[in-house]
Amino acid sequence: MADKNYQQAIQNWRKERDESIRKENSWLALAGLYWLKLGKNQFGSDPKNEIQLSERAAALVGTLEYNGRSVTLCANAGQKIAVNDKPTDFAVLQPDISGNPSYIKIEGIQMIVIQRGNRMGVRIWDNLSEKRASFPARTWYDINEAFRFPATFTTYDRPKMAYFPDLTGEKAEFPVEGYVTFEANGSAHQLDINREDDGTLFLRFWDPTSKDDTYPTGRYLVADVESDGKIFLDFNKAYNPPCAFTDFATCVFAPEQNHLHFPVTAGETYLHKKH
Repeated sequence: MADKNYQQAIQNWRKERDESIRKENSWLALAGLYWLKLGKNQFGSDPKNEIQLSERAAALVGTLEYNGRSVTLCANAGQKIAVNDKPTDFAVLQPDISGNPSYIKIEGIQMIVIQRGNRMGVRIWDNLSEKRASFPARTWYDINEAFRFPATFTTYDRPKMAYFPDLTGEKAEFPVEGYVTFEANGSAHQLDINREDDGTLFLRFWDPTSKDDTYPTGRYLVADVESDGKIFLDFNKAYNPPCAFTDFATCVFAPEQNHLHFPVTAGETYLHKKH
């Protein structure tokens, strides 16, 4: 008999996941992603600009100058721009991977410089986007507690470097701190897992359902770590990467060693293939 408390807890978690993509500056508010060229990159509502903003913005708001190492903001006279909520017309911008990234705000639009390897880009949110409310609800397999597996986390003697494919088709190298092992369908399985800055164990995996029912490049999962230290992989909480909701995300997907050979018919599905 199904555990009602468990079922309700998963339902509540899924409801929170659906709400999270609709908040301000969330994935559904994303409105653009532009990679910077060396030199000056103009931004504003004029389509001729390298970075195009909503029509609410002026035709030419200013420029972002990229010198190969850093990005500098220079606003045109009279433009109302704030960087980290302070009005300014000039700033050296800190990218998203820094400890104190620079958030640029213009007419309900938010921008940030993103650094991906050797490339610098600009990500844009438009919180007045109707997509925040109109995007279809997220879809899920029926909850099945049989897909919650006890697991063991083992750290590598030293973090190993692994290659993770990304949205551009390239492979990015990231350190992997350890791996999890679990048993399913009578077989043992091992998956590389990352320990995030907040201590959570974060997993990227692929399984055969990606061919038809789930996101093509795989899904994400955060391991459950209980108060007594026991670890579970609850695939009812497997969820889609941000690229399932926006064309402006830069997702990293499961490495080859994290491809499972049995179908994981649990967690989030991917029925709205056009968005």
